[in-house]
Amino acid sequence: MERIAVIDFETTGISPSSSCRATEIAVVILEQGRIVERYQSLMNAGVRVPAFIEQLTGISNAMLRTAPSAEQVMNEVNEFVGITPLLAHNAAFDQKFWDFELGRIKRTRLQNFACSLLLARRLMPAAPNHKLGTLTTFAKLPHTGQAHRAMADAEMAANLTAHLAQELRQKHGLRKLSHELLVSLQKVPAAKINEHLKRHRGF
Repeated sequence: MERIAVIDFETTGISPSSSCRATEIAVVILEQGRIVERYQSLMNAGVRVPAFIEQLTGISNAMLRTAPSAEQVMNEVNEFVGITPLLAHNAAFDQKFWDFELGRIKRTRLQNFACSLLLARRLMPAAPNHKLGTLTTFAKLPHTGQAHRAMADAEMAANLTAHLAQELRQKHGLRKLSHELLVSLQKVPAAKINEHLKRHRGF
């Protein structure tokens, strides 16, 4: 499978705004089922971290005081990613923050996001739920560090994506996988996924 940039943000809330910003980003580059490159940084956007978010993520206001500015980090990570196709677990969340933070440095996203959460709902229906930690345990994948820290979550999402790609090859007979195919699969109703996959077998 082609190179994919797997992204994870930690933030001060659920929807980006002048008072709700990113506090950390990590990106891992997944190539042929392996992580080959990494980028991670805290980012200081000049907003306070609420106490419950600090408790959840372990990212404190003191840590952010010495972190590089959000603008510097987004310029760096935008260069790192380039036009590599994007993926995140619960991509609707990360896409909002990626677009918002890119917009603040006058950049626009050029590529689509695939979502490992939506893909897992279709390809791992037997999982107890589709949270990243649960899926990691269910598929017997390595836990890569503290949950709710960007690098650990990005690595787990990358490992899950590699696992889903293997499932598509071994269980569904797909020989050629692409980011475009993943984006199309996540839009197919779960009840019709097998019928949809039949059309791609042998390609």
